[in-house]
Amino acid sequence: MEHIPLNFPFLAAMLLVGISLYIIVFKRNLIKLVMGVAILSSAINLFLVSLGYRAGGVAPIYTDAPEGSMVLPVPQALTLTNIVIGVAVLALMLTLVIHIYRNTGDIDSHKSRILKG
Repeated sequence: MEHIPLNFPFLAAMLLVGISLYIIVFKRNLIKLVMGVAILSSAINLFLVSLGYRAGGVAPIYTDAPEGSMVLPVPQALTLTNIVIGVAVLALMLTLVIHIYRNTGDIDSHKSRILKG
């Protein structure tokens, strides 16, 4: 990993956030909106893992740790938590899309606003 610049993961996360925000704002298809939220969740995970990376770092699971810097465990724990919450949110969103499709016959976000009550 010595030939990859240190800010490359941050740039990739920013690119993924930009793509996901474009999808969320400009697309009308509900499935594409769910995909945009999934991409945003992946971008946040990449950003959190990139924050915790240290070159030559040692995993903090050893009881007799060698000398040197350790990788930060908090971003890894936040990433695992974000993955679990993200799966639950995506399952809920897909369930709502299925119910909207059953009631309206379409997955267009503008047509789903006719649902009332």
